[in-house]
Amino acid sequence: MRIAVPKERQAGETRVALTPDVVQRLTKQGHEIVVESGAGASAGAPDSAYTDAGARIAPDAASAQAGADLVVRVNPPSAAEIADVPQGALLTSFLFPATHADEVRAARERGIGWFAMDLVPRITRAQAMDALSSMSTVAGYRAALLAAWHLGRFFPMLMTAAGTIPPSRVVVCGVGVAGLQAIATCRRLGAIVEAYDVRAEAREQARSLGAESIEVDLGEAGEGSGGYARELSPDALRKLEAALAERVKKADAVITTALIPGRPAPRLVDAETVAAMRPGAVVVDLAAEAGGNVAGTVAGEVVNVGGVTLVGTLNLPATMALDASRMYARNIQDVVRHLTPAKPAEGEAAPAPVHIDLDDEITTGALAVYGGEVRHAPTREALGAAS
Repeated sequence: MRIAVPKERQAGETRVALTPDVVQRLTKQGHEIVVESGAGASAGAPDSAYTDAGARIAPDAASAQAGADLVVRVNPPSAAEIADVPQGALLTSFLFPATHADEVRAARERGIGWFAMDLVPRITRAQAMDALSSMSTVAGYRAALLAAWHLGRFFPMLMTAAGTIPPSRVVVCGVGVAGLQAIATCRRLGAIVEAYDVRAEAREQARSLGAESIEVDLGEAGEGSGGYARELSPDALRKLEAALAERVKKADAVITTALIPGRPAPRLVDAETVAAMRPGAVVVDLAAEAGGNVAGTVAGEVVNVGGVTLVGTLNLPATMALDASRMYARNIQDVVRHLTPAKPAEGEAAPAPVHIDLDDEITTGALAVYGGEVRHAPTREALGAAS
């Protein structure tokens, strides 16, 4: 198949969908790769690295995508950019359809398929395609470093000629992939870590990394579908806020990662608790873009509230473009493998360049748009599209 790699144009984005090492593997498998000039520059991949790997360089997005069977990106293109995607092609990128209705509508109207990386089912067979986990790993690691950077204290205990410096105490709220990586990184830096998640299995994983698990009796289960947390009742959320407040007030740093798919981020730390935190304490809120887990967080900014630093930096994976791109490209590589048709037997007609099996669990789960139809049910309902 012909695969196009346009340059990412979202403000602050530095990642690229395919790195030269993955391009080399794909070209050896018989795929044709066309990369827009400069697409990998911010991720340490100049045009020359792509040509050495067997790709062709195109001067702009439109020419890069001309005749493409598959267009691979990190972020969803704007409705205007979708005009450059060939009709009948399959687009692969993150989508987050609940907040990109116009883009979904544009793809449907243009007859473009959309394989959404954020909709890939979290099943064993699809683990190598799980870009959400890949990017959450980067975000969790970076969040721990941001907490250490903004905190005016050492993370580890130090015994010096000037006396013993006690270790910092870190509270991690939300122990998914990002939270687990944050715990592991904070522990490697020498901090004492406490962690909470509404899912019992996640709390067990936190303990396995050396964190103390915060136990709260909410009176209801927190496990949702697909391994995600579910939205708590108002009563359970009040119990949780009260229990976490006592730990947060004593913490030097707090990292929050709690998200509910398709919903605003749950509020875990209220303004009163922030006001009661230690002067100089730091909060890194990975849910800032979805409204924040912590009162006072400002999306995209670092603010000081009563002596507490609230970090709402967005798109942390873009701050580690080299490894984030490498991980994402490997996820895309497995998507390409999944969508590559089997070689025809002798005498059989050549199959379509992209294999779409609507009976396959991965394909049907990730195809947000296909055949002029919005297949993602919540988005279809929001758009008022015919089922």
